[in-house]
Amino acid sequence: MKHIILASASPRRRELLGMIVPDFEIATGIDVDETYPDDLPAEQVPVFLSQIKAAAYQHRVGINDVLITADTVVIVDNNILGKPASRDEAVAMLSTLCGRSHVVVTGVTITTITGQQSLSQRTIVHFDPLSKAEIEFYVDKYNPMDKAGAYGIQEWIGAAAISGIEGSFYNVMGLRIHQVFVALRQLGAIGI
Repeated sequence: MKHIILASASPRRRELLGMIVPDFEIATGIDVDETYPDDLPAEQVPVFLSQIKAAAYQHRVGINDVLITADTVVIVDNNILGKPASRDEAVAMLSTLCGRSHVVVTGVTITTITGQQSLSQRTIVHFDPLSKAEIEFYVDKYNPMDKAGAYGIQEWIGAAAISGIEGSFYNVMGLRIHQVFVALRQLGAIGI
């Protein structure tokens, strides 16, 4: 079996990878500049950022290691909504998303000593309207400052406002885990 390293501070990615890999290492502590070119199409940004993260942790990859890096973005009107910097920004982001559909894209890069594979997955999320009081309740109770688009589909807002999705639920959480499972199985990194 390979030694799998997840380079991510996201508790959701840790939870999701734990569904398919019982034992893996968490690597954090390297600040990565997540700047991307202005002319890069929005749906390509997550893979670009996952590759930048992979490059930052490349030195950790030995002969028996598999490194996983990822990034998730929320896209509405071809604009990327990142993680909110303040409560007001979180409320504004959610107000923008309410009553319409948006796209969530997660990019994943899987790195071994011999090569690298990048994957991308998109999910369309249909968001019902919420009142300002409901949005503020969610932001104050769940503090979604570490989430792209200022929400977690697995939280209250997912039950209250998301009327449907087209694609993977787990992709919206931050890791298209089936896609990662298939890639790891092909590498011989996991198996029963």
